[in-house]
Amino acid sequence: MSQRRRLFLDTCVGERRGVVWLDGQPERLLIARTSDGETAGPGAVVVARVVRIEKGLGSAFLEGPGGLALMVARAALPDGAGQGRFVRVQILAPARRDKLASGRVLQIDAAPTRWITPTPDLVERLQGFAPGVEIEGGRGAREAADHAAEEVLSKDFPLRGGGRLTLEPTRALVAVDVDMGTSAGQDDRTSATRTNQIAITETARLLRLKGLGGLIVIDLAGKGHNGPVLMESVKAAFAPDQPGVAVGPISKFGVLEMTVPWRASPAAERLLGSDGRPEPETAALQMIREIEREALPGRHVVAHCAPDVAIEARRLAADLVLRIGPRFTIQDEAGRDRSSWKVSAR
Repeated sequence: MSQRRRLFLDTCVGERRGVVWLDGQPERLLIARTSDGETAGPGAVVVARVVRIEKGLGSAFLEGPGGLALMVARAALPDGAGQGRFVRVQILAPARRDKLASGRVLQIDAAPTRWITPTPDLVERLQGFAPGVEIEGGRGAREAADHAAEEVLSKDFPLRGGGRLTLEPTRALVAVDVDMGTSAGQDDRTSATRTNQIAITETARLLRLKGLGGLIVIDLAGKGHNGPVLMESVKAAFAPDQPGVAVGPISKFGVLEMTVPWRASPAAERLLGSDGRPEPETAALQMIREIEREALPGRHVVAHCAPDVAIEARRLAADLVLRIGPRFTIQDEAGRDRSSWKVSAR
């Protein structure tokens, strides 16, 4: 089946959200905030100092600009790139919570620590997923970005035909469970194969949307799996993630294991803190978008929120005034939960 991609760019106060849409569903969510500054995302090239070489682990640990911590393969260090030397590194996988960034060493560099080439702009990154496709904005882009953000934080997904998929990242791996649900038919093996094919395609999309990689373990539905057919589905579904995808055989327990390269930070880490609650900035940006929606001509909007959310929202208030005028009030309320902000118009 041919795959058609659409590109959306939602430009909000304080934030831009890019979305790649694949056959009617979100495939990638890119977030750039005015508070980000320069970031060492995929494709950035930095100069970093070799601070430690662990021969037993086969790894080298580097320090880049702004305290950026990197890990590279020891075997990838050029001759002479010992401890204390500077090397030029291209970022392959950005840092994520409790994990170091990883990169590819390009050459030894005598320059002091500094940026060489920053991460490509969001528009450039977005266009790279579908060259030549026009980027859409407006209300459709906002709806696409909101929907993508909802799926990033979801775990359960219905499958076409009646099956169900659950996807949960853990510290060690991403666990995927496929359930037949109402898709079971008279020929259970055929039904299971069809459901698993759909689930594999959906898993690939969701991993890209959520920005997840590493070890992926899929508990397939049914028994007596058609290995050759499912492997062809894996090959097609994960083609956009090559090179670097490695797939093992289906085990006698019906488990498919594979590894997918980390090429993004988990999108959930941009939206939630380590405690699983929205960050104050995330809640403030969501609230500001709702203020925009409610601020119709002749209406004044009042937003009630937690004090830490109000601090972030007021930081962006001047830019919001430029969009809708001074027709809103932000009221902080002690004791209100960060995620329970409320917007009303009068």
